[in-house]
Amino acid sequence: MALRARRWWLLCAAAALVSCARGDPASKSRSCSEVRQIYGAKGFSLSDVPQAEISGEHLRICPHGYTCCTSEMEENLANRSRGELETALRESGRGLQAMLATQLHSFDDHFQQLLNDSERALHAAFPGAFGPLYTQNTKAFSDLYAELRLYYRGANLHLEETLADFWARLLERLFRQLHPQLLLPDDYLDCLGKQAEALRPFGEAPRELRLRATRAFVAARAFVQGLGVAGDVVRRVAQVPLGPECSRAVMKLLYCAHCLGVPGARPCPDYCRNVLKGCLANQADLDAEWRNLLDSMVLITDKFWGPSGAESVLGGVHLWLAEAVSTLQDNRDSLTAKVIQGCGNPKVNPQSTGPEEKRRRGKLTLQEKPPSGTLAKLVSEAKAQLRDVQDFWISLPGTLCSEKMAVSSGSDDRCWNGMAKGRYLPEVMGDGLANQINNPEVEVDITKPDMTIRQQIMQLKIMTNRLRGAFSGNDVDFQDASDDSSGSGSGGGCPEDVCGRRAGRKSSGSRTPLTHALPGLSEREGQKTTGAGCSRPQASLLLLLSPVLAAAGPRWR
Repeated sequence: MALRARRWWLLCAAAALVSCARGDPASKSRSCSEVRQIYGAKGFSLSDVPQAEISGEHLRICPHGYTCCTSEMEENLANRSRGELETALRESGRGLQAMLATQLHSFDDHFQQLLNDSERALHAAFPGAFGPLYTQNTKAFSDLYAELRLYYRGANLHLEETLADFWARLLERLFRQLHPQLLLPDDYLDCLGKQAEALRPFGEAPRELRLRATRAFVAARAFVQGLGVAGDVVRRVAQVPLGPECSRAVMKLLYCAHCLGVPGARPCPDYCRNVLKGCLANQADLDAEWRNLLDSMVLITDKFWGPSGAESVLGGVHLWLAEAVSTLQDNRDSLTAKVIQGCGNPKVNPQSTGPEEKRRRGKLTLQEKPPSGTLAKLVSEAKAQLRDVQDFWISLPGTLCSEKMAVSSGSDDRCWNGMAKGRYLPEVMGDGLANQINNPEVEVDITKPDMTIRQQIMQLKIMTNRLRGAFSGNDVDFQDASDDSSGSGSGGGCPEDVCGRRAGRKSSGSRTPLTHALPGLSEREGQKTTGAGCSRPQASLLLLLSPVLAAAGPRWR
């Protein structure tokens, strides 16, 4: 194939030399008026354009012969052609970015709305149902929702630990509140925490919430992060500059026909594809990991349904909280007896007015809301759109040729083949860097892949790994391998009041580990913290997507 291509170019070059040697007077005197019109329309000075064709030995990119282009014109058109291709690439990527950003915001809005609706339902129903048991502990419930939001948004929290911590603190507060006549020092509450696994003061609600929430939140946040990573990859790849060999090939494709006096000849389709396959060889290497990512995102949407799905769990957190507090209230006497049996008789508080009277509980009417159909519609649209862009990177050369490069409608004798007006004979190259070794139009060094694009391939692999882990219910550690990750540890989306609260809890070394407060929770390793005591975020969604989210409006800033 390479030998046939070389022979073809030698024949074309020989034909051009013969034409020059003949010194056809008609060719020498051909007017450059059409080229002047096109050149001027692009904003260049007409003083650079000769009135008639001149000898083309000075040309560095276009074939030699009689020409309407000076060296300065050739350079101007080369710069223009590179800019036009870069603009076309950015426009193609911008459309894909916009679709991914729209999907991200739609899903994020819905998941956040589910949590907000759950919290509103809790604040509306709990005061009448539980009275002071709720009203004196409102902040504890609000803090739980705040930490659930932080986890969903990408903060480096262990969700199981967060839930265990909540239940342990709530048990301490409610037990004290139910027994104001007793003195309950820290060592007694430590004993209470150790007994909690056997006593199950909140019934099965903590375990059910833990099992379902870990799967639902992991799936929801991994999916939204996947949309963000995909958009970020597109943005970064669109910024990769074209190489000098590509710039030369694009100039030859788009404007050398003008210089040689055949401005009406449009590029042959296969010629255009070979040029762009060479120019975008590194981009095409994204294809495999891009497909893996989109396939994993489509697959994980199956985890949005059912009792442990995002729709049910994110919107129903208050139901488990209500069940837990009701269980504690109903079993108050038996729980107290068991605690006294295991931890001993606490001292009586001399300042107390006596034991709290049992309060008649108000009617608690909480029902799980049926699915609205919003998430089903979002998932259906997302699946269709993600499947439509699976071949984005390998279809890019063909798309640009047909939509941006004004190629000829067919590969016939009237199209521009890079040397003259005529049929284009070389075969079209395959996709990717390795397949460009014999590209007849662009000299590609297949041993030197673009490092920015290699880093984005790694980003796709990491995110796919996370999605596959999330599909199994595992929160795989996420590391940002992007080239500008330095400094991303600052900020982190962890408000000071939450960070300080978490740091304060962890600093009380004399207390029982919080994981003793709930059944079935294993003690986790302590997280590394910054100087402020706030867990360092693992490629927080907001940090990872800041360029995408910044364009979305004030509420993301």
